[in-house]
Amino acid sequence: MSDPDLHFYFDPVCPFAWMTSKWVRTVARLKEYDVEWRFISLRLLNSHLDYAAHFPPEYEESHTAGLKLLRVAARIRRDHGPGPIGVYYETLGQHTFEKDAVPGGTAAAVHQSVRELATTALEACGLPIEYADALEDDDWDAVIQAETDVALTLTGKDVGTPILHFEPPRGTALFGPVISRLPDDDSAVELWDHVVALSRFPGFAELKRSLRERPQLPAFGVSADEAGKQEDWHGGSRRQKK
Repeated sequence: MSDPDLHFYFDPVCPFAWMTSKWVRTVARLKEYDVEWRFISLRLLNSHLDYAAHFPPEYEESHTAGLKLLRVAARIRRDHGPGPIGVYYETLGQHTFEKDAVPGGTAAAVHQSVRELATTALEACGLPIEYADALEDDDWDAVIQAETDVALTLTGKDVGTPILHFEPPRGTALFGPVISRLPDDDSAVELWDHVVALSRFPGFAELKRSLRERPQLPAFGVSADEAGKQEDWHGGSRRQKK
């Protein structure tokens, strides 16, 4: 079996990873690329930090929910290989970020019932809902930690999600790109070509600006027809450890 064109490392509760994944799915459709969806846990990535001191109050619960959902993904992959993970992640994202905002923001969309969310995603994959029992099984954390460590060996530390590994196994990897809106088809391909070109230069390390607009997602109270009308959004401008 040939290697995929891209390894995409995701945490299912990260809104910027979700937006980047939508862009990657667009490019994969247009360029007939093969994407393998892999795991990186923000909860494990930040396990050495005091959440109360470093993050808003809802982050610890949100990141823990992401870890639990990745446990189910790890169970799926053990039994069925990487194939179903894309549908699993896409279903989680649709139910977390593509629905109207709820009190407490996107985190609440996950926290209302992590098990219900996992069950919905399992049903979309045509898999047994009993796999949701992995939500509370921390034996899977070693698998997720190992994959998180692999992702960080590709980029270095002090990054978050998503991490994209282009042309694996020999290609280079980047954190991001962090985007707040979904480009149209032409712009999606143009952006992809530029990002891949940067990734291929071995001396490239970073481009960054801290000004951001609110993610153009219904869960943030931004409808599709409002895309492009938001002012720069400064919230959450830390290095994506969220």
